[in-house]
Amino acid sequence: MTGWADRAAAMYDGSPRRMLVDGRWCDALSGETIEARDPADGRLLATIPKGGAADIDAAVTAARRAFEGPWSRFTPFERQALLLRIAERVEAEWQDLCLSDTLDMGMPIQRSLANSRRVLGMLRFYAGQAVAIHGHTIANSFPGEIVSMTVREPLGVVGAIIPWNAPIAGSVWKVAPALATGCTVVLKPSEEASLTVLKLARIMQECGLPDGVLNVVTGLGADAGAALAAHPGIDRIAFTGSTETGRAIARAAGGNIKRVSLELGGKSPVILCRDADLDRAIPVAAMAVFANSGQICIAGSRLFVAREIEDEVLSRLADHARGLRLGHGIDPEVDLGPLISARQAARVEGYLQRGRDEGARLLTGGARANPDGLAGHFIEPTIFAEVSDDMTIAREEIFGPVLSVLPFDDLDDAVRRANATPYGLSAGVFTRHLGTAHKVARRLRAGTVWVNMYHAIDPAIPFGGVRMSGHGREGGTEHLDEFLDTKAIWINTD
Repeated sequence: MTGWADRAAAMYDGSPRRMLVDGRWCDALSGETIEARDPADGRLLATIPKGGAADIDAAVTAARRAFEGPWSRFTPFERQALLLRIAERVEAEWQDLCLSDTLDMGMPIQRSLANSRRVLGMLRFYAGQAVAIHGHTIANSFPGEIVSMTVREPLGVVGAIIPWNAPIAGSVWKVAPALATGCTVVLKPSEEASLTVLKLARIMQECGLPDGVLNVVTGLGADAGAALAAHPGIDRIAFTGSTETGRAIARAAGGNIKRVSLELGGKSPVILCRDADLDRAIPVAAMAVFANSGQICIAGSRLFVAREIEDEVLSRLADHARGLRLGHGIDPEVDLGPLISARQAARVEGYLQRGRDEGARLLTGGARANPDGLAGHFIEPTIFAEVSDDMTIAREEIFGPVLSVLPFDDLDDAVRRANATPYGLSAGVFTRHLGTAHKVARRLRAGTVWVNMYHAIDPAIPFGGVRMSGHGREGGTEHLDEFLDTKAIWINTD
């Protein structure tokens, strides 16, 4: 741990950081700042600018100028080459980026380091897509010698808003496809985890990104985020975060009818059939909700278990949870880091109490923790048994390390209950029977269904939700469509 600790002490010393607007690293126009503290021990890492509506306006103006200026003359090949240079630099500086994430939002270093394949894969996937954008020549039935075709054009200025639970991946997932298609971006990271985003922006700038193509405005969601969502100079809002905030953004975007894509919350079900391979299923089902201390939109927080295997599953899940090590994420042996803030920890504690009050049986966990004497925001990995579908912990997104186990007798009933939620982001199924896997996966109402696995995300595969988990897709060729307009061109050749 010492090596990481020494690097951590040198990386952030409490000094101010600046945001990026029109190629310049600057303070907020108000001069106000926000403290960035390590959620594991409360140490002051840095201060960041508290940007507001005026800063957003300056960033949008810069992004529009870049979109209509030098950036518009970049060829697909040049955009691809730029993204590949960025990927090389990100790979070279991967350890520092991961350490920054660990310090800023608590993700265990072992988890962030393992995410390199996904993040680097996204950069290189979108680089490939930059030279694969094309329209079609389409036969029409109009009289005369008329040629009709379509061309795909960049949409314009994109406003991107990301949460605090995965800053590196969240930033790349928003910025890389925008750059590939020729759009420009104003990125608003969470005020609770902006430091790594600023590091990433500096890398992109140093790789040759023209001024104004990427702007990063730090600040509060209620100020900078709201101003970005409502700004008439923004052509598209790409948002990841809570369903409640997503509703507000959708309303704000209506002013100029800007396009909106929303990747929102979830209450994802995982179904353990009676023939499931428990040696495989138990650790995966546990980490489906405990990974990143439950601070993940796809957390498999409702575990439906065939009643025949319920006792064994509960016993093995409890053993697994008790074996997880909590601590500061810079320790490579740590499995679970802190929650992002005191407010989030208090919110999760409220759900733990609701679970007890409503009659669920606490199997393990259920309390705050202070591993190694750390004064951070730690919650023990928690499992509730004897949970009914109408309990609060089974209905609402908790965003913490809390698993609800719900027994079932009939697979049809399990699917019906799994779907009885306003969300629809992801789901999981564990079974040895291929027919069961196909049937259940098709019947579950979710944007992604994993069978005998969980958490798999690949740049080439579309990801997103249905119902109150949002709309639009990130990843795959479908993602590029979110940043492109289709123009029809008619030519009379007579």
